[in-house]
Amino acid sequence: MLGYYAQYSKEYITTLMIVTTLFFALPIFIAPLAWARAMRWTIPEHKHLAIYFGRCLGAFILIVEITMLRSVTTGTSYSYAFDILFLVFTLMFVVHVYGAIKRIQPITETLEIGFWMILFVLNVLFYPAATITL
Repeated sequence: MLGYYAQYSKEYITTLMIVTTLFFALPIFIAPLAWARAMRWTIPEHKHLAIYFGRCLGAFILIVEITMLRSVTTGTSYSYAFDILFLVFTLMFVVHVYGAIKRIQPITETLEIGFWMILFVLNVLFYPAATITL
């Protein structure tokens, strides 16, 4: 199953990069509280820390986006970009499951658990090789 659609890995990672840049990385980096409100988070009275952490998160998402962009534009390091995505999807799944179990997040974040699972499966299907080489 690993790499079943490997021949389309460039199209997959390009689409993923564009969508996640537009809907996650840039909005969180530029306007973290507006993004948080859209995701139904309650905004605290003291906002500076939330803005700081939001921008930090957005910056790290942009690093992942740049990793995908490098793979797409140079035609190299596809496996590396996919391996990074495996880590991102797994850790985001854990973060969202924890939040759901503790009941400390809005429903939109709990619904993201399925999103991270789907992205993990897509990463498996579009992996650019038949085996993972670490």
